[in-house]
Amino acid sequence: CVSIIVHCVVLPCREHWFTMRKGKPHVSLVVIGHIDAGKSTTTGHLIYKCGGIDKKTIDKYEKESADLGKSTFKYAWVLDNLKAERERGITIDISLWKFETPKYDYTIIDSPGHRDFIKNMITGTTQADVALLVVDSSNGAFEAGISKDGQTREHALLAFTLGVKQLIVACNKMDDESVNYDQRRFEDIKNEVSNYLKKVGYKPAKIIFIPISGWEGDNIKERSTNMTWYSGPTLFEALDTISAPKRPTEKALRIPIQDVYRIGGIGTS
Repeated sequence: CVSIIVHCVVLPCREHWFTMRKGKPHVSLVVIGHIDAGKSTTTGHLIYKCGGIDKKTIDKYEKESADLGKSTFKYAWVLDNLKAERERGITIDISLWKFETPKYDYTIIDSPGHRDFIKNMITGTTQADVALLVVDSSNGAFEAGISKDGQTREHALLAFTLGVKQLIVACNKMDDESVNYDQRRFEDIKNEVSNYLKKVGYKPAKIIFIPISGWEGDNIKERSTNMTWYSGPTLFEALDTISAPKRPTEKALRIPIQDVYRIGGIGTS
């Protein structure tokens, strides 16, 4: 006999619950991008800045990550909870967290950037209304991500193909010594990413590009003093510029299936 176990990842429609609770529309945001672009660090820092996690917990993560020789992973550990994720320093499965902006209630979905876990990224993206594409601005890393085999390209294409038509681009690691908050580097990245997104099907004129440092906190919630040349919104402010999604609640329920396991042996049916 063989038992088949279907592993489903379900993000229930919370629109009515949130509306009744606080009168705000609910939005699901997936964070995508090349491996080591700083997605989990940026997401964790954003959650911390929004009051979603207290300083005591962050200090605990800082100590625990330092013990493993990964002291810069304290914000990433807000979402990277699996032992393997913390030991390897990469996101393997999607993680969910809730926070608020003045206009919306958000569920943020942190997705893996490693190509070995692309199916998990797809699972998270199918649940999203908006995507945050995190781009590593450091010298060499950006070029790797935007290359033919880079995950920056693949993730952007998958997001559009899966129906995520609203996109925000965060040019991360502007604090890196190879960048040093340089405006020209930001503009070069913006132009190259815009050209590719246009080919995918997005309209670059409607996409907000934000220079940030997920580690230092530049332009996460407060405006950066290191990039006075930038006059656009912070990441937190940009989240309120998106259009509220319309929920097809009158249509049939759809549940994405992530894995199917076959278990054989005595006692199964």
